[in-house]
Amino acid sequence: MASEGYFESIDQIQRELEKAHYIADRALATALFLAKRLEKPIFLEGEPGVGKTEVGIVLASLFDTNLIRLQCYEGLDVSTALYEWNYPKQLLHIRIEELGKKRKEEIEKAIYGQEFLIRRPLLEAILNSNQDPPVLLIDEIDRSDEEFEAFLLEVLSDFQITIPEIGTIKAEKRPTVVVTSNRTRDVHDALKRRCLYHWIDYPDFDKECRIVKAKIPNIDETLARHVTHFMQRLRKVDFLKKPGISETLDWAAALIAMQRQYLDEDIVRETLGCVLKYQDDIKMFHEEIWSVHEQREGYLRVPQA
Repeated sequence: MASEGYFESIDQIQRELEKAHYIADRALATALFLAKRLEKPIFLEGEPGVGKTEVGIVLASLFDTNLIRLQCYEGLDVSTALYEWNYPKQLLHIRIEELGKKRKEEIEKAIYGQEFLIRRPLLEAILNSNQDPPVLLIDEIDRSDEEFEAFLLEVLSDFQITIPEIGTIKAEKRPTVVVTSNRTRDVHDALKRRCLYHWIDYPDFDKECRIVKAKIPNIDETLARHVTHFMQRLRKVDFLKKPGISETLDWAAALIAMQRQYLDEDIVRETLGCVLKYQDDIKMFHEEIWSVHEQREGYLRVPQA
């Protein structure tokens, strides 16, 4: 990897990502290049399963640094994301200090040190930025509440926090920050303004086929094209949940595990749960799509290379 964790060029990003089995187009590679050079977070938005989270994981591997992941959810609060005090350890220390006849002021000073902090992901990213800044992955920010989003805004601005009992702690070097969103709700413009933005779309046929062969190197070329063609056609249907790349990879791996080298009607029916995850979608597939012979043939036709 380039010195000090920097990419030397956009072309190098694409090469390095591909070596790590992540197929990135030029637009994403450019966004990553600028995010690293400008030391700005990158905000990745797109449908579930298109590879947003994987970007943070792969970057940590390329930079040979720690990946710190904050998984967002409804009700996520500051103490869970930043820090909280280790109260049992503090109480034990107070008892020991009291047995030593220490004054109240001395005890209070002793128990409010960093050794009594339980570091959550955001504080961990700030404190571990001295040598090799970590990759901070803030995953599915759209699942968190707006109050937490407003707090995150402050952290991403300066990468410093103030703990009343200790003081201000600031990152020596900015972590590489990847923020992802499935767009279940709109994220506030103020947060997006502090980031570089990139939309990750479903891949076209050629790109998805390359992804399958990169992630599953032992797959047969014909099966890879067969699976990719099938998935490309499925995404044209208005399902509740269109299958993403992750479903493509799961399905391809399942077919290999079943020692199948091509698709037919029976194997599609048996393994449809690898691809569609809602009963309404499966019902629609059987009743409105798979019921017509010509449509089945179209789904099962192997595209020419």
